[in-house]
Order: sequence, then C-alpha cells, then structure tokens
Amino acid sequence: MFRKIALLSVKGVPSLFWSSHKPLNFRPRLVTMLFLVAGLTVFGLGEAVLIAAHAGVSPWTVLAQGVSNVTGWSLGQSTFWVSIAVLVLWIPLKRIPGIGTILNAVIIALILEYVLPYIPTPGHYALQVLQALAGIMITGIGGGIYLISNLGPGPRDGLMTGLQELTNLPIAWVRSGIEITVVLAGWWLGGIVGPGTLLYAFMIGPAVAISLYTLSKLFPKK
Repeated sequence: MFRKIALLSVKGVPSLFWSSHKPLNFRPRLVTMLFLVAGLTVFGLGEAVLIAAHAGVSPWTVLAQGVSNVTGWSLGQSTFWVSIAVLVLWIPLKRIPGIGTILNAVIIALILEYVLPYIPTPGHYALQVLQALAGIMITGIGGGIYLISNLGPGPRDGLMTGLQELTNLPIAWVRSGIEITVVLAGWWLGGIVGPGTLLYAFMIGPAVAISLYTLSKLFPKK
C-alpha cells in the first residue's frame, strides 16, 4: 500500500548518473546523449503503439483537432501552433530548452514516419484497448529516461515539470491534470475522443511517475 503511494507521489525529476548538470548544455557527456536518444526512442515507440491501436488519439491531438475545426487549419498546422503556445507558457514557468527539446521533435517524428507503418492494429476491439494501454506504459518509461537526462524536455513535458515546481504537487497529479484539461478543451472544440484518449489522459501521469520512481531506485544518484 505504502509502496503504491510512493510510486504516485514522486515530486520532480531525479538526478541520476546520466543526468546533465544543466539543460542548456551543448557539450553533454556521451552517456547522457545515449540515454536521451534511448529514452526518446522508447517514448516515440510508445506513441506509435498507441496510434496503431486505433482506440483513440492522444489528448493533445484531440485539442489540435478542435483547433483545426475552429480555425480551418490542417491538423499539422494546428499541432504546430499548439506546440508554440505551450512553449510560450514556458516563459513564466522559467523552463529552459535544450538539445532534448529539439531531438524530442526529430526522433519522435522519425519513429512515427518509419516505424508506425509496421505496427499492426489488432482486429478485436478489446485487444486494441490493451495495445493502447501498453503504448501509454511504454511512453511513460521513455519519458522517465529522457527527462532524467536533463537536456531539455519537449514542449508538453516542460509544461509538466514547470507546473510541478510551481505547485509542488506530485508529477502524476500534475500531468494527469494537464491531459484531462487538454482533452476537455479539445472535445469542447469538436475533437474526437476515444477510449485510448481517456486512458492516456488519466494514466500517462502515473506512468511517468512510476518510471521516474523505478529508475531512481535501480540506478545510482548523481
């Protein structure tokens, strides 16, 4: 019981042996870069598994769909401007971008472009939901690995860590709160919500928190 509570009460990102000493680091150690790329690759694979499940898109895609409905922009354009808006929110939260912020977009895009087509979609609806759940857990694992690298988070993860520091609430609560807010806004604007969307909204926060907690126990601190 207490262990379960500890898993979900993680506050902040731990500093482990592969962590960079600061996010804006143009000469990171090789081990830091290796863990960053590995984490982002796993993160991208999780997103690809979720998309291939066809059980519902992520909350941020729902929001982009809603913005597209209102503005007439394409989904790609809406996604871009939503990301820009999130980056603007970094300013009052004092978030610092880094190599990881750029590689986040590049590596995940490459995974979705070249790996997603080879991930099968289950024929049975229950299996699609289970695959969506697996994708969320994989995304959480990758998120933990790359966030600990401390070379700059992606736009949405930066919003999460910034709000966590501001509120001092557990990461699981903060991330779930963000995702639920985003999916409600997207749905209100006309975005399409599926079971996988709701699973993601409620479970990505705990998945990232569990990943951070487990990694902090498995590996030595910096």
